[in-house]
Amino acid sequence: MSRVKDINLYKSGEQKILWVKKNMPLMNYIEKDFEKTKPFDGLNVAISIHIEAKTAYMARVLQAGGAKVTASGCNPLSTQDDVAAALLHGGIDTFAIHGVSDDEYNKLIGETLDFSQPDIFLDDGGDLTEALHTEKRNLVSKIRGGSEETTTGVHRLRGKEARGELLFPMMSANDALCKHLFDNRYGTGQSVWDGIDRTTNLIVAGKKVVVAGYGWCGRGCAMRAKGLGADVIVCEVDAVKAIEAVMDGFDVMPMEKAAETGDIFVTVTGCRDVITKPHFEKMKDGAVMANAGHFDVEISKPDLRSLSEGESEIKPGITEYRLKNGKSLYLLAEGRLVNLAAGDGHPAEIMDMSFAIQMMSLKYVAENYKNMENRVYDVPREIDDYVSALKIKTMGKAIDSLTPEQIDYLSR
Repeated sequence: MSRVKDINLYKSGEQKILWVKKNMPLMNYIEKDFEKTKPFDGLNVAISIHIEAKTAYMARVLQAGGAKVTASGCNPLSTQDDVAAALLHGGIDTFAIHGVSDDEYNKLIGETLDFSQPDIFLDDGGDLTEALHTEKRNLVSKIRGGSEETTTGVHRLRGKEARGELLFPMMSANDALCKHLFDNRYGTGQSVWDGIDRTTNLIVAGKKVVVAGYGWCGRGCAMRAKGLGADVIVCEVDAVKAIEAVMDGFDVMPMEKAAETGDIFVTVTGCRDVITKPHFEKMKDGAVMANAGHFDVEISKPDLRSLSEGESEIKPGITEYRLKNGKSLYLLAEGRLVNLAAGDGHPAEIMDMSFAIQMMSLKYVAENYKNMENRVYDVPREIDDYVSALKIKTMGKAIDSLTPEQIDYLSR
């Protein structure tokens, strides 16, 4: 019953998966361990995540651990059809097609759940979790728990927990040290500019770049923009983060003021309506906008359309909005995640750590679900320590160890 664009595309998808596998030594180690220990033996595992090479390899590592894996996308534009075909060809039931409508995308999520009847699951952004709390509640009694990949998804989970609505235990993989300190900062920082640069083919040096949001992802985007030679402006609603941005060497101002001077805008807040009509009206002719938050609501497309007399895709991934005031504004990747909808996502070496955290988090759920409540759990520190110790080893580096005397001194 799987649904992919064309199973015959699998050969190029397979080559992509083999490439990332060679650059994910930590996941190689876990795969070999899972082949021996089979922590998911007999379990149905559903994943909703960006269907590209690194996530495909992660699905295969789950499969090596004994899981019957079913995969779906978590964004209509981030699915790579050849990778989806390779997953299906390799025995993983897959429901993912690039470029589907929002309605069709939600249908694919539902089909994934109906087909897999999951015991545990992995989510990226919270759409699978949301479906289980709404139209697919009939499947909840079988759910042992799950793990969430993103800041946006964890926000949605914590909201459910606060309202007493969360129906099963969830691991916040996003908040693990080996996830957000590296994935969110260095992964997002590089992959966002990879997506912007390959789509626009414009120089960044000398331009004013406006980064909305200075969380870990925003820090990464601002840092890499500075490295490319941009003059960086940060917009924030949190005074503590704004102070940090200033001390990191960036200018800080409200979006209303930044809109007047910015050449490239990157939203990375996880909130909606970050750039809206009053801002569009003040922007320069030719301003470029990209979103690096999970959903396409940070840059208001309804407001853009209301101000425009026409729109057209002038280059793959670039939509020109011709404003009634004579200016043109350019939106990348339809306002969806620019690093995945217009690129290949985070580097393999970064996702090596993030997916190791995910694998160990799902293993934790599989082994401990009987003692877990319906709430959001932080990843245990011992998992972070396990992943970081393996990662530094695979990097060819070594660290010191405390002596017994030092341990005694620190414990007093």
